[in-house]
Parts: sequence; C-alpha cells; structure tokens
Amino acid sequence: MKVPLYNQKGEIVGEIEIPQIFDEIKWNPALVHQVMRWQILNSYYPWAHTKTRSEVRGGGRKPWPQKHTGRARHGSIRSPIWKGGGITFGPRKEKIRSIKINKKMKRKAILMVFAQKLKNNLAKFLESLKPEEYKTKKMHEILTRFLEKRKTKKKYESALVIIPENDKFLIRSIRNLPYADAIEARNLNILDLLNHKYIFLEPKSLEVIINTFVKQNG
Repeated sequence: MKVPLYNQKGEIVGEIEIPQIFDEIKWNPALVHQVMRWQILNSYYPWAHTKTRSEVRGGGRKPWPQKHTGRARHGSIRSPIWKGGGITFGPRKEKIRSIKINKKMKRKAILMVFAQKLKNNLAKFLESLKPEEYKTKKMHEILTRFLEKRKTKKKYESALVIIPENDKFLIRSIRNLPYADAIEARNLNILDLLNHKYIFLEPKSLEVIINTFVKQNG
C-alpha cells in the first residue's frame, strides 16, 4: 500500500510505502467494541456516592415518644423516608466497574482502527508537523488545508495529530483548537482514534507505531 506524502501547504511531494501487515489486518467489530469498553470502564471514577442511614450524621435519639402523640411512629430522623435521611439503593463508590483485557487484544484493536483510517484515506502523512513558529494560528492553517468544513461549533471535521515524540510546544499550539487533539505515537489508544475522523502523522510516527504495536504483538 502506498499513500501520498504532503508538505504543510497541502501539496503532494512524494509517497510512503505502508507495511503489508496493515493491508492484511481484518476488521473485527466485536474486538474493537470490547477494547473500547475496557478503556471507558477503566477510566471511570465513581464520583456518585450516597450515604445510607447508618452513615448520615445525627438521628441518635428517638424524635418523639412511641405512643400518645397522635403522630406516626419513628425511631430516627435519618430514616430514608425523612428529608435529609439516608438513601436506599443509591449509587455506591465500592462498585468495581473495571475489567481486564489481554495486551495483544488491545494492540490488535488499535491496529485495526489505524488500518481502517489508512484504507479509507483518512490518514494524512506530512513531511513535518512542526510549524515555522509554534502558534495555534499556524497549526490551524496547516490542518484546515486537509479538513472538511462542518456546520457545528467546531466548524471542521475532527483531527488527531500523532507526534513521534513528546513536543510540549507543538501540543500547546494544538491544544486550543476545538476540532483537534495531539498525542504521542507510543500512547495511541482506541478511543482517540475512534473519536477523531482524520489523523495526521509524520513518517517517524509510523515507525513508532510499528515498533510499539506491531512488533510487540508478534
């Protein structure tokens, strides 16, 4: 498989040979869904937590005598039927939602989605992702030469910029773009690939992806 290599002006300046393994990877939606679910559940934090009647403060004494008041019997103001009382069957932070998955399955699913981007011409290879100066305006000019416009707040199709190594200045110049995100190639994950329509990368980024996900996966 060969894909065009662009410069930052959007002009084709050459071709890149993609390893045959990306052509041979077969799409498996069940595996992709399983790995996506694993990442979502493992990143979940149990913010929602309610207290039972034994945990709510107060209510140590009986609010009024059992008999001769004409009112209903109550033993504590922290009963679930009282305002400010405990919650019955509410969400608890003790519930464990995380699941386990094999590393090979995770890597294979990432390669599947990445291969689909290549086959559908949604991967754009640039000679260099670094602009002349690290400005958000400069990165906006580079990326919008390839992206389609949309009638939404983001105004353009979503894009994921895959950089070969940590470049905090490049990440900062992309961070304020509402339609784009940046990630290191070694940290590539399935949610970022699925949540962005286009991916932008350098030839070096492809080498890192091959070394990280293809070779380790055998």
